[in-house]
Amino acid sequence: MTTQQILDDRYGRSTRVRGTRFWTVVATIAIAAAVGVAAWYAFAIPANTVSVDTTAYELVDEHTVSVSFQVSAPTGEPLACALEAQDEEHGIVGWRVVEYPAGDAHTRAFRETIPVTAPATTGFVNTCWVP
Repeated sequence: MTTQQILDDRYGRSTRVRGTRFWTVVATIAIAAAVGVAAWYAFAIPANTVSVDTTAYELVDEHTVSVSFQVSAPTGEPLACALEAQDEEHGIVGWRVVEYPAGDAHTRAFRETIPVTAPATTGFVNTCWVP
């Protein structure tokens, strides 16, 4: 063994260490890219979600239920909501799908009526979506 090889071994200057460093850098870059993609999906997808809260309902008469609700949705997108009226046994006695044009506000409030076929005890918004 030469003096240069002895010194290289003593101070860790070998081609094997350089190869290990290369793969460590490649793995670090790959992990950073994976974290970046995961962060993108975590924050980009919820931006397009729609949430709805039923704020009130009123039994107008035996043929009509009125529902008030608030929708948070992406601005500039049209919106559709499925409204539902139920009897005391949770059977569906009326439903209606309403569509709204695109709006500038992130959160909007609406009041709609649902025609019913039997006496209802409640009214609510089943779901809303961007069509």
